[in-house]
Amino acid sequence: MAKSNAAAGAGGQQPAERKEGRRCGVFSGGCGFRMPLHYPRYKKADYEAMPEWRVDCLLREYGLPADGDLDSKRRFAMGAFLWPDQY
Repeated sequence: MAKSNAAAGAGGQQPAERKEGRRCGVFSGGCGFRMPLHYPRYKKADYEAMPEWRVDCLLREYGLPADGDLDSKRRFAMGAFLWPDQY
């Protein structure tokens, strides 16, 4: 039976999703929320002093919306990445 499984794998049979080029999932970066390898370790003061381009990069890296003004982006990032006792 192992031989038949190996033959099927060697025969180039791939799932339909892979054949069509669709890549959607947590780690593939295809769509939706993406979890990078490391969780951000910023403190509240870091977010308050962070320039807008860095906040945008951080939110984009996690697949989160980066809409609105700088203050709303900072509040969103703090809400997403800080634990309640860190506020």
